Amino acid sequence: MENRSYEPEKTAKDVSLQELRDMLEEFARVRGWEQYHSPRNLLLALVGEVGELSEIFQWKGEVERGLPNWSAAEREHLEEEVSDVLLYLVRLADVCGLDLGHAALSKLVKNANKYPVAAFARALP
Repeated sequence: MENRSYEPEKTAKDVSLQELRDMLEEFARVRGWEQYHSPRNLLLALVGEVGELSEIFQWKGEVERGLPNWSAAEREHLEEEVSDVLLYLVRLADVCGLDLGHAALSKLVKNANKYPVAAFARALP
């Protein structure tokens, strides 16, 4: 299993959170990084990556949905930083023993109950 290729497939493929979790666990294990992946260290790394993601937007002001005016290089940079945030979040959840997918779905249900559509439909013009 140590010879796993981390190159993305040429065709689009949905990747589950479980698959990402497993790949990240193996990635860290074969490099001997598990000793450094404490919840605290992973959280601090995640915060750093969110900072790098924020820097991309820092001086751009509001941007259009879909980023139609961004260059290929800008989009690639954004993709890399968003991916770093996701990967650290998945790894943090795993190290903490959380089921991130279940937690996210549960939170979505809680938010739906907390913010029912009917309450917001009245506020629309």
